[in-house]
Amino acid sequence: MVSPSALLKQIHVGAVVLSLAGFFARGLGSFAHGAWISSRAARRYRDSVDTVLLVSAIALAYVLGVSPLAHPWLAAKIVGLLAYIVLGVVALRADLPLPARLAAWLAALGVFGYIVSVALTKDPLGFLR
Repeated sequence: MVSPSALLKQIHVGAVVLSLAGFFARGLGSFAHGAWISSRAARRYRDSVDTVLLVSAIALAYVLGVSPLAHPWLAAKIVGLLAYIVLGVVALRADLPLPARLAAWLAALGVFGYIVSVALTKDPLGFLR
């Protein structure tokens, strides 16, 4: 039998993969002026994956008894998440110049990698160490 924390971790990691795939695809679609990125299906995909990601993260933190106040690596992930969101919004804004959007998209992907490295190492510096 799988423990609740192991199941939550599997759900969370799966949602991380789906979130990255969706952001990567939306970025490419945005750069190619794809109308599909603003479709109802694309929005539902994004919202569903992000909801599962957030709920599983909160549930996992609760089950494991970890807090961002007591675990600096978790606080670093949250700060990284905020940076990723801001960069992602800039990257997908059609009214901005393509070079700025592309730079924001690449930076968001880098921040995503940082967040994953923090999660894997439980070190606030992640791959920056």
